[in-house]
Amino acid sequence: MPRVPIAPALALGALLTATACGAGGSDTTARPPASASPTASPPTSAPSPASAPALTEAQARAALITEADLGEPWSATQGAATWRDGMLKASTDKADCRRLLDVLYTEEFFGPDARTRAVTGLDDDWDGAQIRYQVVAHPSKDVDRTLSWLKSLPKKCGEFTAVTGTGAPEYGEVYETELPEVGDARQGLRITLSADDETTLTLDVAAVRVGDDAMVLTNGGLGDVPADATWVATELGAERLAEVRKSGRAEV
Repeated sequence: MPRVPIAPALALGALLTATACGAGGSDTTARPPASASPTASPPTSAPSPASAPALTEAQARAALITEADLGEPWSATQGAATWRDGMLKASTDKADCRRLLDVLYTEEFFGPDARTRAVTGLDDDWDGAQIRYQVVAHPSKDVDRTLSWLKSLPKKCGEFTAVTGTGAPEYGEVYETELPEVGDARQGLRITLSADDETTLTLDVAAVRVGDDAMVLTNGGLGDVPADATWVATELGAERLAEVRKSGRAEV
């Protein structure tokens, strides 16, 4: 399937400058110093980012984006969109496509064992789109495995048919999308699900690994889905998560 570029709108360029400085702080407990010993081994090199302490829940919340970051027309969510049950709760014969629909519905992109440390939702009051955004603590190798699976979907699941819980048929397509160069690894997708009544759900997915943590968002709706919001939320969210991780390590 073709690679679909997602580029930020120029009007949102100044938004990152205004909001990036407001990245959240930290809330972690200092570790007591090790006891001195004349026979102690020489100190080892500083730990790598991969071995950095896990984020506290307060730090994970500080890494979330808010409606203030995206500005009008975004606001705090009023609840899960009705199209989640209507179009995502569906089944298909293709295993990878079925798994994709499942994770879009459950929002468990990294599996049930991944720890979702913080989650938020934002509603587009103009076009009815909805962003679901979460920060997850998970081993980097497991995150990368999920990113590789997402990357394979345009080939494995480029076109497929599914059936909703009410028995209505759907036609699905999956494309790869570009994301800003943030984090240590990333993957973007655009999924469309079209029903016989000409209703079409468009859903952007952006997943980024930052050390041993990850952020993932979906931006979907039955009307216009602003790709610039996906780009800005991904860029700002990954940078904020990196800053929160850095602040947390500095305090340990």
